[in-house]
Amino acid sequence: MGKPGKPKLAVWKFASCDGCQLSLLDCEDELLQLADAIDIAYFMEASSRQVKGPYDLSLVEGSITTAEDEVRIREVREQSRALVTIGACATAGGIQALRNFGDVKEFTAVVYARPEYINTLETSTPISAHVPVDFELQGCPINKRQLLEVISAFLHRRPPQVPAHSVCIECKLRGNVCVWVAHGTPCMGPVTHAGCGAVCPAYNRGCYGCYGPKENPNTASLSHWWQEELGTDRVTLVENLRNFNAAAPAFAAESRRQEADDGKE
Repeated sequence: MGKPGKPKLAVWKFASCDGCQLSLLDCEDELLQLADAIDIAYFMEASSRQVKGPYDLSLVEGSITTAEDEVRIREVREQSRALVTIGACATAGGIQALRNFGDVKEFTAVVYARPEYINTLETSTPISAHVPVDFELQGCPINKRQLLEVISAFLHRRPPQVPAHSVCIECKLRGNVCVWVAHGTPCMGPVTHAGCGAVCPAYNRGCYGCYGPKENPNTASLSHWWQEELGTDRVTLVENLRNFNAAAPAFAAESRRQEADDGKE
């Protein structure tokens, strides 16, 4: 039985490492306050308690990688008034979307002694490729403060206040010296969504693009500067574009363009 008068929250896992669900558990004191305001009806990472839907809000971690996933995500969507995807796997296919650029049958033949037992899709795709999504919270893993804001926003039926600007803005707010300008370090910050607090540049390392593409990223310009001005080889560029958000359209398209250009040379 659900708790009378409280909105019901469900948290679902598909193909992922569980890191974004752990971000919710890491909220600690805030999670206790959240539990007072809502009924956490389904969250197998935290409790064996299972309350049947429908649910006011579903948080979905993980990408779709099997035929069973395809069926289950449609069932989740049918039970959910609002559905929010959390993390790079759910919003952009995750690191497992690297399969999208290769031959899955070849991979399984190399890795598994009996590949005929492996039942998987040719691609790893975000949740939005299969069902309507009300909001996507990017990150690998997600920012727990942003997660709390999204939950609060949906429970109060208002738009989430999550910045869509780049990591470069976070660097400026933090007072970081630009590793690109000062040291010539290749950095994904100009095309990457904010949320991490510019952790890597704060330690003199280039951004790795953990939070996926920002709004309207100019990936072609980034590629030009990396290659022509910083001397980055094409393999390194493609590897960075195909990192944690391999299936994000902006990153995937530019990485494919780079491969096509490589084939012409």
